This record gives sequence, structure tokens and C-alpha cells, in this order.
Amino acid sequence: MDRTVHVLIVEDEEKIRQALCDFLEFKGFAVAAAADGIEARAAVEAERFDVILLDLMLPKVSGEQLCAMWRKQDIQTPIIMLTAKGREKDKVAGLNSGADDYITKPFSLEELLARVNAVLRRTDPARAVGRAFSFGGWDVDTAALRISRDGRGQTITSREASMIQYFAANPGRVVSREELYRQVWDDDMTGVETRTTDMHIAKLRGKIETDPASPQIIVTVRGAGYMYVD
Repeated sequence: MDRTVHVLIVEDEEKIRQALCDFLEFKGFAVAAAADGIEARAAVEAERFDVILLDLMLPKVSGEQLCAMWRKQDIQTPIIMLTAKGREKDKVAGLNSGADDYITKPFSLEELLARVNAVLRRTDPARAVGRAFSFGGWDVDTAALRISRDGRGQTITSREASMIQYFAANPGRVVSREELYRQVWDDDMTGVETRTTDMHIAKLRGKIETDPASPQIIVTVRGAGYMYVD
């Protein structure tokens, strides 16, 4: 891992909670734990986590209620639901409340680790594509802030590097201006930022496109946003 991943474990059964804490700490994660919905809510208000492992059946405030509340507050931290319930409708309810994945007890610790890493790859571009990768025929080095092709290189800004990295992690998928702004600027779009994203896209196209007026790498999807064509 390039940096320590912070995980919140929300589980009311002490033995399970402690086992998860011990295992993930052994694997190099920074771990915080909560035994009920009230503690979990306070933890998320006080600290930023990279992923939340959330038991569905919790005292005081259920996992489903917590998940729905966080999503309503636009907290986008990946959430994996943990529950003894295995019925289809319970899985659907958990996912509909905003969970990113769902694992049914009993589960192996290695399976849980695989699901955590999978969710992190989907939500963290650096983990999905790394720091050096190919993008639209260019060799990209986000650490050095340089791109090169056919022996020709040029510098990019840190913002442009983040944009390239996010598009590279989501090939063939429409990325809205709101999503791009939230991921790259780490903030929510309020209105004027629409122009900000468009200006940065235009500058980036000027560096990577053969003909910026007719882009072939980052294309505009009218009324929806942008898409990286790999």
C-alpha cells in the first residue's frame, strides 16, 4: 500500500469485532471500532475513513439506517455490509441503502480482505492503475507529473494527473462533472465549478489530444459528462 488505509469496523459482537481488528491491523490497516450505531456515527463525524465494515443488525441505530443516513449526508466512504442474514431481500435492502458490497456471516477473513481490496480499487484510482500507466497512447508518471509519447514528453499539473488517473481507473464509463469535481477537487460542486471542470478538461485535451477540437481520448457525452475511450 502507498499509504495506510483507515478502516472503521462497526460490529456489536465483541469476539467478531476484535478478530476483525486484529486481522486487519496485522495486514497493515489502521483500524477503529464501534460497538453500536451511536458510536459509529460519532466516529464518522470525528474521522475520515477509507472503508467502513458495517454490521446490519446493530443496537440503537441499525446498519441499514446508518448507511442511508451517511449517503444522504453525501458521505461517499465505501461501505461493506456484514450480516448473518443471507436472504435475497436483506441483501437488496442493504445495497439499496447505499452499501457498496455485502458479505454474509460466517465468512473467511481472507474473503473479507479480498472484498475490502476490491472496493478500494474501485474507489481509489491510485490503487486501480498505480502511479505509472498507459493512457490513450501516453506513458503517464503521476509521481513525476510527466507524460510522454514517441520520445516527446511534457509536464502536467497535479490536478491534471489526478484527472488522468481517475479516467484511467474508469475506462468506458461516463463520468459526470459532479463526480469528477468531487474526486479530483475533494469537494462538492455548487454551480460555478461546472465551468472549472470544463476549463481543466480543455487544458488537458490540449496536452494529450492530437486534435483538441475533436477529442478521441476524453470525449464529451452530451448532457452527461465525459468518458475515457481506451
